[in-house]
Amino acid sequence: MKIETNIDNLKNYKIYLKIEQAVNEFLKKKGYLKVDLPVLSPALIPESYLEVFETEFRYLDKRQKLYLTPSPELFLKRLLVAGIGNCYYLGRSFRNSEPSSSWHQPEFTMLEFYKIGVNYLELANEILEMLRFISVRLSFRAKSRNLKKISPLTSFGRNDNRILFDKWEKMSVAEAFDKYAAINEKELFNPETFIKKAKSKGYKVDGATYKDLFSQILAAEVEPKLGKNGRPTLLYDYPRQLASLAKLSKDKKIAERCEFYINGLEVGGFCTELNDYKEQHERFFKESKKRKRSKLINHAIDKGFIEALKYGLPNCTGAGIGFERLVMIFSGVDSISKLKLIDIS
Repeated sequence: MKIETNIDNLKNYKIYLKIEQAVNEFLKKKGYLKVDLPVLSPALIPESYLEVFETEFRYLDKRQKLYLTPSPELFLKRLLVAGIGNCYYLGRSFRNSEPSSSWHQPEFTMLEFYKIGVNYLELANEILEMLRFISVRLSFRAKSRNLKKISPLTSFGRNDNRILFDKWEKMSVAEAFDKYAAINEKELFNPETFIKKAKSKGYKVDGATYKDLFSQILAAEVEPKLGKNGRPTLLYDYPRQLASLAKLSKDKKIAERCEFYINGLEVGGFCTELNDYKEQHERFFKESKKRKRSKLINHAIDKGFIEALKYGLPNCTGAGIGFERLVMIFSGVDSISKLKLIDIS
């Protein structure tokens, strides 16, 4: 890796600051409390699909392993249990051992927020409203200081790349796989059949799990087609195996989870949060075993997170948005590095 000074990115960075200001303004108006959180933790939520950064605290003879947090979730949910109400974090998160690309860096900015009393599809409406709000703020001209005089814009961009934010293009995961990958609903939701289908399509299945192949096909055949019809695409209702920390539907067949895409780029996701501590403990155990099988860093499991859930996480939906990716959409740049004044890559 090397350190680069990119003063030529100053124009893009100023757009970053405008969007940051717009997000803070929007969430404040909606009643969310902004919170500052640690980025080092002695324990983490076990997630088998990502690697973490490990470090060590040292003082005299004392030694303690610490980890850079891949998301603020373990802290925000503690605050929700304690009664803080709707809240959000806009700050650094870290993920290791992922391929370097124009839309991913190991150190990135995460916007994560939680709203009490709504489900995943209900929060989708507020996220769309936030996208419109950002569009208005970026389109605002210094000639006028009164936003009420400006028609509330619902689009951003120019000509063929113009994006409308008046509504979602909604598509279930089953519909998207059927349309873009020729995998029907029965094949998608049956792991054994799905793996056979993946093999027939030329994917290497030896040693691969259902989740591995789902992610490969999603990235290769489905995601590039999403958010390409002039509106952001809301992809919803994932197979239960992809639930992560999301609540399952009443019939236990799907995870109440969404991701949204603009111009083929995944910008963020949200889910109805699982608040059953017993089920969460079981998922933690399974994920921890998968981490060990994959020879990922064997970090301490955040058992205090489960203890907090025992006190009662309120019914809520949480959203996580890659902030640099959001800025990429509105600034029109094709790489996160073009937003940075100092870039380490």
